[in-house]
Amino acid sequence: MAGKADKTDAEWRATLTPEQYRVCRQKGTERAFTGEYHDCKDAGVYHCVCCGAKLFASDTKFDSGTGWPSFSAPVESKSVAAEEDRSLFMRRTEVLCSNCGAHLGHVFDDGPAPTHQRYCINSVALDLKRKK
Repeated sequence: MAGKADKTDAEWRATLTPEQYRVCRQKGTERAFTGEYHDCKDAGVYHCVCCGAKLFASDTKFDSGTGWPSFSAPVESKSVAAEEDRSLFMRRTEVLCSNCGAHLGHVFDDGPAPTHQRYCINSVALDLKRKK
């Protein structure tokens, strides 16, 4: 997945915190209910912490009770990419930043209407630009 934010592994390590690197570049997951945005109700747009691409708007965020920020849709369909994830003996759909390939989380078909999607995203992969 080539994008404007192509960097070497060493450059990603130098740019990101260890936790951001583990989640975004190594497909990790932060612990539930520990992320900065899981209970955030501030208005704004959530951007990729790796490359700054716009990913999700606060008006699509909802409380899924899972402990991670959940959104019903990305800002634009082209903002995120999806790939099959068969890790941990499960079959899920991984969500990636379309621009830089950062692992964001997973998407499930149990969200609210009208999309019925739940984009379950790691807080550490996001940077909220609050509305002023």
